[in-house]
Amino acid sequence: MKIALIRQRYTPFGGAERFVANAVQALRAEGASLTVVTRQWKSGGAGESLICNPPYLGSLWRDWSFARCVCDTLKKHPFDLVQSHERIACCDIYRAGDGVHREWLKQRRRVLGPLGKLGVVMNPYHRYTLAAEKKLFQNPGLKAVICNSRMVKEEIRHYFGLAEEKLHVIYSGVDMETFHPRLRALHRTRVRHEYNIPESAVLYLFVGSGFERKGLHTLLQAMTQLPSASHLMVVGKDKHLGRYRNLAARLGLANRVHFAHGQTDPKPFYGAADVFVLPTLYDPFPNTALEAFACGLPVITSTKSGAAELVRAGENGFVCDALDQNGLASVMARLADQSARLRLGAAARETVTHLAPENMARQLLDLYRNLIQ
Repeated sequence: MKIALIRQRYTPFGGAERFVANAVQALRAEGASLTVVTRQWKSGGAGESLICNPPYLGSLWRDWSFARCVCDTLKKHPFDLVQSHERIACCDIYRAGDGVHREWLKQRRRVLGPLGKLGVVMNPYHRYTLAAEKKLFQNPGLKAVICNSRMVKEEIRHYFGLAEEKLHVIYSGVDMETFHPRLRALHRTRVRHEYNIPESAVLYLFVGSGFERKGLHTLLQAMTQLPSASHLMVVGKDKHLGRYRNLAARLGLANRVHFAHGQTDPKPFYGAADVFVLPTLYDPFPNTALEAFACGLPVITSTKSGAAELVRAGENGFVCDALDQNGLASVMARLADQSARLRLGAAARETVTHLAPENMARQLLDLYRNLIQ
């Protein structure tokens, strides 16, 4: 079975790229032949690749030129199935790992003023992406859509009216041995010492790049309502990092909020943390939440996160609205109690025991075989 996987670029901080890299390894172990069609790919275990890297200037031209190059390349290289992780119409399967752009813009407008909302409407990149998304879902050659959450499945059905039989929910896999509660013993003391965090402090962990979308502003506001023994570790990249540092300082949190920047290996930070918090405005299903669950951390996330589907309030975490800083502070405070954290943490790991990468690979292969038949 020859399968092409389309992803424009690789970044060690990207959840979608990590999904593709993990899927390639798992599917190859099941005997499938995988080729990644990409601008660049730096993962050593990714197998074969086809490079489509036409020149571009700006994000709109970047996406348009890549889509055109991919469709031309696929005409010359036949595959049994083509699975795209980009909004490109010349595919058999689309994995909606980025969710629905229309829904993301709807959620983003919640935090924008009048000029910001007008800017979204007039932005050429958003107009192109919305058009590409519509073209993709209306393509009669599209055989299946892989949704990484039920939330995304319902959004696609709502906006584009796709038939039920074309929509398949397949959660991402998480390596239960790599992400394990034993990371606590390995990394907790060292990481806390490095960032001057007391051993007795309750450490909340935020992992995600693109701080506006991931909800860091609300999280910083919530931190002001927590006791001084509460600390926050921020792991991720953002081009406006300085703004968030300044906000933390203005809120009197300079000594309690620690910015670790982007990390190719987040495991030490899971090991150092007590609770994982991601009050995202919109996230189809953050892999970081899966990793936190596997590490035995209670997970607090938002109603517009696919990870909310795995959260049982008061049992393995909590869910609140992305902009409800008082509600967020309230559930964070409930986890200041160590016995509550340990109880929810044990249940958190049990939540994802069925989401091993090999299970994901089997689900993908079953789908591929059904489509080929």
